[in-house]
Amino acid sequence: MALNYDDLPKLVLPTIPDLHKLDVYRQHGGYEAYRKALTMSPEDVIEEVKKSGLRGRGGACFPTGLKWSFMPKGSDKPKYLCINGDESEPGSFKDRQIFEYNPHLMIEGILIAGYAMGITTAFIYIRGEYHKWVRLVEQAAQDAYDAGLIGERMKETFGGDYSLEIVVHKGAGAYICGEESSLMESLEGKRPYPRIKPPFPAQKGLWGMPTTINNVETLACVPVILRIGGDEYAKIGAPGHPGTILLGVSGHVNKPGVYEVPTGLPLLDIINDLAGGVPGGKKIKMVIPGGSSMPPLRGDELERVNMDADSIKEAGSYIGTAGVMVMDEDTDIPHVLRRTIHFYHHESCGQCTPCREGCGWLEKMLIRVDEGDATSEDLDLLIDVANNIDGNTICALGEAAAWPTRYTIERLREEFEKNVKKEREHTPLNIVHGLRTDSHEVESVVH
Repeated sequence: MALNYDDLPKLVLPTIPDLHKLDVYRQHGGYEAYRKALTMSPEDVIEEVKKSGLRGRGGACFPTGLKWSFMPKGSDKPKYLCINGDESEPGSFKDRQIFEYNPHLMIEGILIAGYAMGITTAFIYIRGEYHKWVRLVEQAAQDAYDAGLIGERMKETFGGDYSLEIVVHKGAGAYICGEESSLMESLEGKRPYPRIKPPFPAQKGLWGMPTTINNVETLACVPVILRIGGDEYAKIGAPGHPGTILLGVSGHVNKPGVYEVPTGLPLLDIINDLAGGVPGGKKIKMVIPGGSSMPPLRGDELERVNMDADSIKEAGSYIGTAGVMVMDEDTDIPHVLRRTIHFYHHESCGQCTPCREGCGWLEKMLIRVDEGDATSEDLDLLIDVANNIDGNTICALGEAAAWPTRYTIERLREEFEKNVKKEREHTPLNIVHGLRTDSHEVESVVH
């Protein structure tokens, strides 16, 4: 039976006109989940999020309630919350839907998270290219400030002694800032080099103070959990990865876009029923299930793959940011990989030698493959270089380049073998000396 999108639950992006407006959001129960949280202890709020089974929606799928519990208690140090809206992964475009269509749900999630962890300042970090969405979030935050829902006036609006300040920060367009420690370095005004862990942000984060970093979609799920209860939320979708998830479906499909679905739905049903299938009825050659840095899946091996973290992992990839990239039978896979690695080479911050040098080597070799000037040995060398990058860098950008290279070549090697030749003629870099066939003795200098 075909999936009907209208029948699926919409918890984060409900189909309510003008929901981005504060008055409309409040008419539909907005900020009541935060009011409910205030009737609970901070520990009980964290326990409710734990019961829900909510896992991070930013790529790592780490349990959200468990992450919140790491925040030190009883300390008089300032504590910070960072909202990671640096949505720079190619193929990912889900968080900007929240910025545009339901920003107050995210803001309410920030208030609940702040209350649960005793945080008084939160930073919403948005990628530099998202000019439109930065303005929309700034407007939503200002509307909430004016209504006494953020800042000191919260004490009058909701009662109690707790208040939270929210700062909207626009990045400068660096992919590396999506990594949590780079994001913090950027917020501090430094060059965004990733930090070595430990110490982890909960112990030493922004300006050396305890910090929690959550994804935009993750925090948008929190008011829903408080509203319906953690036990009910845990019943939605796949048991090990519950709730709904925003899928950014792109590539060779008839209806690309962002789809909110319960986790655990079959990947092929999402592609064929929700996204309208592949144009012209063509076969699927390759799917990247979680943004361009995730290992790709062959099109003929998707039959039992479901869109939840555990099923995708069993299939040999990761759900990442749930950016589903579909490529049909006519796709030039070597060229796709060349373009992908060009991006990661360009975005490498240069701090770690394996990534800084290795990404350049990968791109140079993939250019040769794409232009038909490589051999089968070059394919093996590409895998070897990728293996030497993987696991040898401070942050995951090394893996972001290594995984697509290794797994695309290993799983679709026939696509690359079409482009290579048996052997390659070597052209010396120094043409003049390379043409010499005889040796010359150095003549003695006559004075």
